[in-house]
Amino acid sequence: MLDGLTRRLDRAKTKVARATLVPLMVRVGIAGSFQLALLVAWPPSISMSKYAPLLFLVALWPAVATRGRGATFTILVVVGGWILDTTWYDARVALWRVLGIATLLYVGHTLTALAAALPTDAIVNGDVVFSWLGRALIVVLISAVLTVATLGLTAELAGGAFLIATLVGLAAAVGATLLLSRLLRRS
Repeated sequence: MLDGLTRRLDRAKTKVARATLVPLMVRVGIAGSFQLALLVAWPPSISMSKYAPLLFLVALWPAVATRGRGATFTILVVVGGWILDTTWYDARVALWRVLGIATLLYVGHTLTALAAALPTDAIVNGDVVFSWLGRALIVVLISAVLTVATLGLTAELAGGAFLIATLVGLAAAVGATLLLSRLLRRS
């Protein structure tokens, strides 16, 4: 058992010694975006208290172990903190917080996907990461515009029309999911 632990520590030392700048910066981006998401989502009385190091470790986990369940766990902790803040602490649901949390979670998740495919000792051109982030930010921008437009329409479509639009949207989401799963089974 001690030999296994020693081998793992030796491998970790070698991995850190061989790490290059771009994959390291991607991992810093993962930790940073998840840390900011945790700070925006959780109530300040918790995120700035003695529990702050624990939240920092939660944000650091997907950056260190990109191919595990760290990103999923961190996203669930962020969402749990937002739900706690808006229900238990009765914080106001603000559009900037919702968009900020969604943006930071998406950027953290997409950077985790990039880091999972990117060896830590790879020589990578910075343009790869910038184009990756550019595409992610385009998705975030389109999503934010659609969210604001949809929220504007909800005031106009109150009542029965809003219910019908919600049901049609839900049916479209289920249909798209079924179509994608069928297409994935075919290939």
